[in-house]
Amino acid sequence: MDAPAQKKSKLIKGTTGDWEVVIGMEVHAQVTARAKLFSGASTEFGGEPNSHVSLVDAAMPGMLPVINEECVRQAVRTGLGLNARINLKSVFDRKNYFYPDLPQGYQISQYKSPIVGEGEVVVDMTDGETVHVGIERLHLEQDAGKSLHDQHASMSLVDLNRSGVALMEIVSKPDLRSAEEAKAFLSKLRAILRYLGTCDGDMEKGHLRADVNVSVRRPGEPFGTRCEIKNLNSIRFIGQAIEHEARRQIDIIEGGGAIEQETRLFDPDNGETRSMRTKEEAHDYRYFPDPDLLPLEVAPSLVANLRETLPELPDAKKARFMRDYGLSAYDVDLLVTERETANYFEAVIAGHGKARDAKLAANWVNNGLAGRLNREGRDIAATPIAAAQLGAILDLIADGTISGRIAKDVFEIVWSEGGDPRAIVEQRGMKQVTDVSAIEKLVEEIVADNPDKLADAKTNPKAIGWFVGQVMKASGGKASPQTVNELLRKRIGI
Repeated sequence: MDAPAQKKSKLIKGTTGDWEVVIGMEVHAQVTARAKLFSGASTEFGGEPNSHVSLVDAAMPGMLPVINEECVRQAVRTGLGLNARINLKSVFDRKNYFYPDLPQGYQISQYKSPIVGEGEVVVDMTDGETVHVGIERLHLEQDAGKSLHDQHASMSLVDLNRSGVALMEIVSKPDLRSAEEAKAFLSKLRAILRYLGTCDGDMEKGHLRADVNVSVRRPGEPFGTRCEIKNLNSIRFIGQAIEHEARRQIDIIEGGGAIEQETRLFDPDNGETRSMRTKEEAHDYRYFPDPDLLPLEVAPSLVANLRETLPELPDAKKARFMRDYGLSAYDVDLLVTERETANYFEAVIAGHGKARDAKLAANWVNNGLAGRLNREGRDIAATPIAAAQLGAILDLIADGTISGRIAKDVFEIVWSEGGDPRAIVEQRGMKQVTDVSAIEKLVEEIVADNPDKLADAKTNPKAIGWFVGQVMKASGGKASPQTVNELLRKRIGI
C-alpha cells in the first residue's frame, strides 16, 4: 500500500447539522528509573503488595523527599525529544486532595513552573495528512497508590507499591479533531518515549495512560464545554471513548440541554462513558510550593549533554529510510514505529559485502515476519528468526536458488526448527527448478490436456494465471515462476 487512503471528513453529522469534536490529552508516562521520584524504593512491577514502600512513600512523620536525579534527566530527555523548551528552573508544588491511596494527603507535582514547556509532535495520518499537535507542558509528579476493591467482602485494601513512582504528565494543546487523530498521536508519543528509553509505554501495566478532554462545537465557533475521561490505558479504548462522548454531547445540545464540565469514566464493556464527579478547577487543589523541596535548577551543560546523546528518533529515522532505501512512507511507518523493528530491518539488509534489497526486506519484515509474530502474540524482541537468518533467505531468493513461494516454506522451517536457511534448502532438496527443458515439458503437458483453457487464455491473457498455478503445482512448487510465465506466454502466443 503505497498510495494514501482517501481523506474523509472529520465532522460528525447531527440532526441539526455538522459538529466538530475538539480533543486535548493529558498523558501520564511512568519514568523509566530503578527508584521512585523522592525515595530509593524500587519501581519494579509485580511485587507483593506494600513490598516496595519506603517511609517517605508511606508518609511517616518527619520523612523528607529527596529528588531522584535520574528522573530529572529522563524528563529533560523527553522534553528534548518533543522539541520542547527546557526550563532551567522549575518548582515542585503540593496538590492537595484526599484519596485513600494517597498517604500524604497531597501529591507532589508541578503547577505554574514545570520542567518542560511548549513543544510539538508531528503525526502522519494514513490518509496522507500531517497533524501538528502542540505540547503545552511536561511536568514531573509522583503517582498515587492503588485501591483494591475485590480482595475482601467488606473492606477495600491499599497497595502503596506504586505510591511515589515518578510520572511525566505530558499535556497536549486541544489540536486533535477526531478519534483517529487522538489514537495516532498517542501511538506516536509512545514511540518517541520508547525510542528515548524514558518510558516503556506498557499500557497493560499502567505505565502509560491518558486522560482525554472532549468537547464539541459547530465548525468555526468557540470551544464548547469539555468533559474529561480519566485513566484510559488502551489506544483502542481511547478511540471508542472519544466517539461515544462526542455523540453524547451532540445529542444533549441538540436536545436543548447544556454540557456540564465533569470528570467521566469509560466503561469498555458497554462502550460508554459515565459521570464520575464534577470537574475540579486548579484552586480546588490549593496548590502551593512544597516547603520541603528547593526549586529545581538544571545546568545548561546537562541539557546540552543530553541533547548530544539523544538517539535517532522516529521522524529522523523515517526520513533517512525513505531517502537512503527508496521505501514508501507506508512501509517506513510500519518499520519505525518500534525501535527494535527498525534495528532488525537494518540488520537484515546489512548483508555481507553489499546491501540486500531494501524493498524486499521491508516486505518480509512488515508482512511475513510481523504477521507471524502477531498470530503468536509476540513482539519483535521474541522472534525465533534472527536478522541474519532472514537475510540468508533473501539471498537465496536473490540468487535464484529458491522462489518466493519456496521461501515461505523455508521461513516456516527456520521459525519452528532454527538452522541455516541455505543448509536447509540443500538438505531437503528445496531448490527451485530452473532447467528450461524440464519446465517446458510440464508446460506442454498441461496446455495439451486443457484445450478449453488454452482457448480462453488466447482471448483473455489474465487466464494464464490458471496455467501458471497448474505448472507450479506439478513441479511441487519448485519451478521458477519467471521461467514458467515466459514459457507459457511463448507457448500460448500472448
